Amino acid sequence: MKRITKATYLKWYEDMLFWRKFEDKLAAVYIQQKVRGFLHLYNGQEAVLAGSLHAMDLSKDKMITAYRNHVQPIGMGVDPKRVMAELYGKATGTSNGLGGSMHIFSKEHGFYGGHGIVGGQIPLGAGIAFADKYFNKGGVTLTFFGDGAARQGSLHETFNMAMLWKLPVVFIVENNGYAMGTSVERTANHIDIWKLGLGYEMPCRPVNGMDPVEVAKEVSKAIEYAREGNGPTFLEIKTYRYRGHSMSDAQHYRTKDEVEEYRKIDPITTVKNILLEKKYATEDEIAVIDKRVKDLVKECEKFAEESSYPEKNIMYDVVYEQEDYPFLPHKL
Repeated sequence: MKRITKATYLKWYEDMLFWRKFEDKLAAVYIQQKVRGFLHLYNGQEAVLAGSLHAMDLSKDKMITAYRNHVQPIGMGVDPKRVMAELYGKATGTSNGLGGSMHIFSKEHGFYGGHGIVGGQIPLGAGIAFADKYFNKGGVTLTFFGDGAARQGSLHETFNMAMLWKLPVVFIVENNGYAMGTSVERTANHIDIWKLGLGYEMPCRPVNGMDPVEVAKEVSKAIEYAREGNGPTFLEIKTYRYRGHSMSDAQHYRTKDEVEEYRKIDPITTVKNILLEKKYATEDEIAVIDKRVKDLVKECEKFAEESSYPEKNIMYDVVYEQEDYPFLPHKL
């Protein structure tokens, strides 16, 4: 595993803080109806992404996830201004404003979505890994999904094939405790999701998802195991989301006291405290980072606000590869 240094902690703090503030801004403009449709926020789960990115080789490794997918592409190198523009439905967005909240995508940066179908990304992640193995590219695909998606039948079919073909994929369930509003305890007769890997003799284990160090260690092991040709690993990364399943979630299924208890182990606060305790940064230096983050969020908002909406014809131009496709409505 790559060393975890002062620079690592400084990067983690700035990245995680930016992801949190970026989505806080999205929540604010959503209420103003500048962002439409659904909006699923990642607040509280940032250590999972921070630790995973530390373990990855971004020159060849890839990532695919579900619809809680706004900050992952930013971590993979996508311009955050384009991500915000996509949520605004603007032409400067990552998918010309046509994908929206659930479907951020960037092949250039190894980020393969954003998927609105629950569990739909699980077999796709294995497929990407199959391509890497087939063409001997040396990459490993991190396939993320939620605890609700872990109950999909496609997971079992995918696990079976991934083990059979020894695919270079790491399956990661981000267990934030609730599938929409249904607790893990109510979805199956066991609460240890990681044990699903045992039936396939797949290496599997639980991970503390509130600590980026623990995530980095365990994801690094899984990536190296896959890169050496041994096949997949299944990690249950236990985390928590501070906001509802989506912006329309009234959260009647949990108490405010429960949320506040988890706020005591907020990964951003934890990393900030380490910076101060180890004298990696002073309060003044942290204030400079905070301002830089605030300014960048403002830049993203300004870019999205000032960008134009896509022309209607773009809907056809980005769907049909064949330029002279004869069955377009405006050609009939």
